[in-house]
Amino acid sequence: MPLYRLVGPTDQLVAPVMLAAFDGWVDAAGAATAAVGHIAGKGDALATFDTDLLYDYRSRRPVLDIVDGTLTELTWYELSIRRVRTGGRDVLVLSGPEPDFRWRELGRDVADLALRLGVVEWISVGAIPAAVAHTRPVPVLGTASKPGLLPPEVPQGPQGLLRVPAAALSVVELSVGDGGIPAVGFFAQVPHYVGGPYAPATIALIEHLGSHLGVEIPLDALPDEAAAQRQRIDAAVGADEDARAYLARLESMPAGEERIPSGDELASEIERFLRGESGEEPNPFGGR
Repeated sequence: MPLYRLVGPTDQLVAPVMLAAFDGWVDAAGAATAAVGHIAGKGDALATFDTDLLYDYRSRRPVLDIVDGTLTELTWYELSIRRVRTGGRDVLVLSGPEPDFRWRELGRDVADLALRLGVVEWISVGAIPAAVAHTRPVPVLGTASKPGLLPPEVPQGPQGLLRVPAAALSVVELSVGDGGIPAVGFFAQVPHYVGGPYAPATIALIEHLGSHLGVEIPLDALPDEAAAQRQRIDAAVGADEDARAYLARLESMPAGEERIPSGDELASEIERFLRGESGEEPNPFGGR
């Protein structure tokens, strides 16, 4: 039996594209899941997955509501595929918490389902902590299963070998690619000293996805959220002399000439992220 159950019609899809992001690893500041969630909106569920087989509820517990001393409702985490029509295109959005178990089986099932639904392209969406300044546009790196899939303005990187702990998202992408479906990825670089949500990275991902898909995706309230976050970060940095000096070093890199981090640099930042640290540099928020 597959891990998924179809809950919506599949007979009227026209050359659908599948976007995917998992909450957890490679989702710094929640920017990737926020981006695909924004795109999915209130789209109808097309398929749901058996979370009892995929999650460790002791590490990701369901939420319990207790009203006047009475247990009233449990809210369970969900992994699903939602269908939305954007700019005349069918877009399928796979999102939810990163599964704890059965990654290989999940990859096979998603690949089989994607072929069954006639998916023409897979797009992984992620966000990674990086030594970038919040005062600059958010850099976005791309990955591709073969040359020519990415637009020229998106750098593919990093160059050379990068060996890091794998994400479930990558396991699924590899399975889908092995099934013959072209795959690309867009990964926003989030300032590693920023804690909490980071709307500028979410906006950057949405804009890159819209450009890649050839559709215009409304940003709604995201620009206002980004402006408010910018004010808070500016205030936090301005109140700390070491933080100001660190930001100045980041800003000293030539504007408009964003450098693709090396594999060693990215691995170092990822290791810091896993440890919940920011190295020797100051972190104005005390977060990741």
